[in-house]
Amino acid sequence: MERKINKFLEKWQFDVNRKPLVVYGSKQVGKTYTVLKFGENNYRNTIYFDANNNKKLLEVLQKQNTIDGIINALSDLSKQEIVKNETLIVIDNVNDVEIVNTIKTLGKFKNDYHVIIVTSLKDNLSKFKGVELQFKSMLPMDFEEYLVAIGKEELVEFIRNSFKNNSKMPFHKVAMDYFNQFILTGGMPEAVDLSIRENNLLLVNSSFDKIIDSYNKEMSLQENLIDIIRSNEVYNSISEQLLKSNKKFQYGLIKDGGRSKEYENALTFLHNNGFIYKCYKLQDVKSPISNFKDKDIFKVYMNDTGLLYKKLNINKSIVDSDDQLKSILYENSVAVSLISCGFSLYYYQSLGKAYIDFVIQTRTGNIIPIELVPFNKTKSKALSVYIEKFKPIEAIRVTQDNFCIKRGIRYIPLYATFCFGDLV
Repeated sequence: MERKINKFLEKWQFDVNRKPLVVYGSKQVGKTYTVLKFGENNYRNTIYFDANNNKKLLEVLQKQNTIDGIINALSDLSKQEIVKNETLIVIDNVNDVEIVNTIKTLGKFKNDYHVIIVTSLKDNLSKFKGVELQFKSMLPMDFEEYLVAIGKEELVEFIRNSFKNNSKMPFHKVAMDYFNQFILTGGMPEAVDLSIRENNLLLVNSSFDKIIDSYNKEMSLQENLIDIIRSNEVYNSISEQLLKSNKKFQYGLIKDGGRSKEYENALTFLHNNGFIYKCYKLQDVKSPISNFKDKDIFKVYMNDTGLLYKKLNINKSIVDSDDQLKSILYENSVAVSLISCGFSLYYYQSLGKAYIDFVIQTRTGNIIPIELVPFNKTKSKALSVYIEKFKPIEAIRVTQDNFCIKRGIRYIPLYATFCFGDLV
């Protein structure tokens, strides 16, 4: 499957200042497959090492402190020739800082060896940090990547053109139909591949079990047993949290009498490593908005709508007949899209209860309110109150309707939220 990260990898390959690259992201987002496929398509050969419980690899690298020593050791271990600029070295499932510290040697001096390290826990980056490395995150597939995967590249161009020009999208209903498929499949490559090959949501559901199991294993890597237990409790509570009319995260829904102090470490671990996304309430709307977040009040979303669909224990027929459930999946999908576009998540709620689902700040400093109104609700007092108070340059409503502008508000279809990275 074609992934957006490939463009980054192509630039990295020919970068004159190229350094060893760390590709990170949660389990099952396609990191290893994408990197190996990139190697297959762009190098003479690819040498792969799995660092998980690989004592031999660790032992060999710990003994080396020169570029030639590292390359010769890896070549001997793999029994393969490593050719400058023609061999890609991939070290997967890296958690040991000793391995990374040795690979950093390749980043201290300019050379023609290409190395990619793959890791799942973003927490590792605090151990791996250094100017000798480059870093790139990888997330589940967004709707644009999904459309490309199912062979609908032309539809992507129509959506992007309509977003750019604020013009009607001629294949609006077609795009909404595909989007409604996508929110049930989600963006995990294995689930998408199964949905394409088998067209059977029950089989796709089975892949979600595998993914969630891999998440549980990642959670078990924490040092404290109580944090492992509480991470699972938090993760399992998210669907119930989103079913509430008030989306504010409530510790009492995890267990009776649950308190923030008990679950602080678990929430931090899940958020830092991309299992969940926190969306903080803004105390005020001023630039930079990151300075005005309330750290104690937040919403929580899952990193993939397909996994949320699984956790809700529902089927397609129930979703089709229940606007509330569909709204939850839509809202989570918007949150995921914003993260994929590089935004941090915030929301606004005034004392008068005027509620704006998301507030983002673009790279140029523009603060944009985004209201989710999926079911033909064309007027919203909340957004009007916000506009009157803060006078934003731009305001957006995300709906099931086609592109348009009404009373100065941009209406963006749900399927076009992957374009939000183009907002200025």
